[in-house]
Amino acid sequence: MSDSDSHVTIHMVASLDGFIARKDGRVDWLETSDEFVGGDTMDQGLVETFLKTIECYVMGSRTYETALRFEAQGFGWAYGDKPTFVLSSRELPRIRDTVEFYSGDLTQFVNERLRRSFRSIWFVGGGVVSSECLRLGLADEVRYSIVPILIGDGISFFERLHKDIALHLAEVKAYKSGMVALRYEVRHHAGESRNST
Repeated sequence: MSDSDSHVTIHMVASLDGFIARKDGRVDWLETSDEFVGGDTMDQGLVETFLKTIECYVMGSRTYETALRFEAQGFGWAYGDKPTFVLSSRELPRIRDTVEFYSGDLTQFVNERLRRSFRSIWFVGGGVVSSECLRLGLADEVRYSIVPILIGDGISFFERLHKDIALHLAEVKAYKSGMVALRYEVRHHAGESRNST
């Protein structure tokens, strides 16, 4: 597979004011009681079919720890049997064979390891990892699912971008739960290659 066949997506569920978790990492606000009558129903079959198209996940250590907490609380492992790469220099428990830890150059890792092995690569958190992926020009699209709530303070979707990132709105979908899903394509500047090292 050539590198050009691969696609890097940043996906995050966040509050309307742009937070992915409270300061202490809690995401208790994700379940809301809103109802938007004109919205689409999230068909479980379609969701499962779509998830099958994702070939690997990439996340930071705090997102991984949140996933471990969810599993310990009986919610299961959200990433199925897909390869899951955790970017961390800390010692963390490896709870399944599909999890691999990486600490090093992100551009090299994405371009020389992930893009050569996977077509659909999803970055699923957190804010520092997402920002670094965008800052380095590694992402092809951003998917932002907005939950209808304002939490006022917390961990930002993106942290320390240090430059503008131009996006193109490609898709908008509203659901009966009040959640709005936005899909943006990342506009790479002339002369900037997503695969540059």
